[in-house]
Amino acid sequence: MSMPDDRNYSAEHIWAKQQGDSVVRIGITDYAQRALGDVIAVTLPDIGTGVQAEIACADVESTKSVSDIVAPVSGTVVARNAGLEDSPETINSDPYGQGWLLDIEVDPAKAAAELTVLRDASAYARSTGQ
Repeated sequence: MSMPDDRNYSAEHIWAKQQGDSVVRIGITDYAQRALGDVIAVTLPDIGTGVQAEIACADVESTKSVSDIVAPVSGTVVARNAGLEDSPETINSDPYGQGWLLDIEVDPAKAAAELTVLRDASAYARSTGQ
C-alpha cells in the first residue's frame, strides 16, 4: 500500500492529515498495522477529551500486543471513529481511509509548529525502508 502524500507521519507510526485550518485527523500507518497484525480492539478517548502532542491518547489491541497511540498534535477530540468499535479490523484493511482514529480540534498556530516536526511521506518511507 502506498503512503498518501497529503499527510505527515510521526516516528511512532501515526499519520496526521489537516482537515481545514483547525482540525487534524489521525490514524496509524500501514507499516504500523502490518507490524501489529490482526487488530481486535480499539480504545478511543471521548469527544471533548483534551490530548497532548507526544502523549498517548488511545490504544490499539492486536493478537500480538496492545500499542499506545501517541498524539502528534495537541487539542480536543471532536470526532472519533465509532465504526472501529464493531469493526476494528478496518484499520488493517484501510488504515489511511475508513480506519482513521480521531479528529482533533487544534489551535492552528500551535498545530503548524507540531506538524513541522513530523515527516512527509517520502521521509517516512525512507525511515521505514518502504
